[in-house]
Amino acid sequence: MTPMPTEEETTTPAAPAGHARRTAKRAMIGRLSWGLADQAASSLSNFVVGIYVARSLGPAAFGVFSLAWVTYGVVLSVSRGLATDPLVVRFSGVPDWSWRGAVARSSGAALGVGAAIGAACLVAGLALGGRVGPAFACLGVVLPGLLLQDAWRYSFFAAGTGRKAFVNDVVWGVALVPAMVVAARVGSVAAFVLAWGASATVAAVYGCFQSGIRPRMTGAREWLREHRDLGYRYLVENTCVSGASQLRAYGLGAIAGLGAVGAVRGAELLLGPFLALLMGLSLVTVAEAARVLRQAPHRLGAFCLLLGGGQAAAALLWGGALLLVPDRAGELVLGGVWSSASELIVPAALGVAGAGLGTGAAAGLRALAAARRSLRSQLFASACYVIGGLGGAAVAGTVGSAWGVAAATVCGSAVWWLQLRSALRERHRNPIPEVRTS
Repeated sequence: MTPMPTEEETTTPAAPAGHARRTAKRAMIGRLSWGLADQAASSLSNFVVGIYVARSLGPAAFGVFSLAWVTYGVVLSVSRGLATDPLVVRFSGVPDWSWRGAVARSSGAALGVGAAIGAACLVAGLALGGRVGPAFACLGVVLPGLLLQDAWRYSFFAAGTGRKAFVNDVVWGVALVPAMVVAARVGSVAAFVLAWGASATVAAVYGCFQSGIRPRMTGAREWLREHRDLGYRYLVENTCVSGASQLRAYGLGAIAGLGAVGAVRGAELLLGPFLALLMGLSLVTVAEAARVLRQAPHRLGAFCLLLGGGQAAAALLWGGALLLVPDRAGELVLGGVWSSASELIVPAALGVAGAGLGTGAAAGLRALAAARRSLRSQLFASACYVIGGLGGAAVAGTVGSAWGVAAATVCGSAVWWLQLRSALRERHRNPIPEVRTS
């Protein structure tokens, strides 16, 4: 007769499983925390650079520096779409040998993008001359270092070692201090662009020592060919985001005047801390969603809903807190912009909440490597953003533009979630793994 199991024997197997789940949750929280810390370091350094350059150069020269900064943002979108986004989707949490080979090719692709577009900026800058030309020529020189530094950040998060990304950004921030002091003594826009990019290059070189990997530019073509099914769609998707924002800004200025653009920018500054949180989470959410997909695919939908819902709730809470800020305190921060920016707090907060909700679904679609659905969603969301922002401006000026964008982000979020639901159903019918390990 088979003996009955004792209580200890029946409960012991459950303990390791529960312990493993708790360990996995702590590890996930740790990785998310490093993502937030890294974004805090990056946002702080960007904020300090902006303030320091503005005070050192004055409005006109700062405008030239801002053009270089915006151009870098567009090029960064290209690099991420072709090089680092496919890396995060397909090589998050894979064996170390697989990750190292992928990072060598991916970082080589980022370096190649920087070299190619940098050469174009250098030629264009030399041809333009005047006040703008030297800034773009210097941007062309430093673009490879800037893009390689960003590639290391994404590589470390794909490996689950966000601490290294944080340290790398701190190294950039430390290198910025003497570089900016020297640039201030020179007193030109070109000097500040060089200082900004040269300090990033220092961090990019340090990233090679952190990872023990040298970028293989010879592997860039192989990388682009292997991941063209994702890369080119992510390229379009990423540039749609930055392009829609620029179109809305230019159109709003033409319809409602430059004061309207300043008011919208002021509202964005009020939401700046939460936007930094959103960007910090975006560094790790795709990698975490890919891990959930690999380890417990049935939980991916719930994970994305928790992620998006949590961000949306946090945005609404932040907006509610801003409504309680006294006018005197607001004027202390934004000066004369406060009166017009404060009118936009409610629609701006709703817009960010809608965007936060959509990022949960976006992370799920990227983890599933559903690039076609992801691109479709982003194109729709970007079109809604431009139409809502400019249509609202034509009807009711600055406030109308803000409410139009809020409605557009909510509609865009709904499309993201519909596409994720369809992708999950499709995967359930055809459970083919998307994440590559070689």
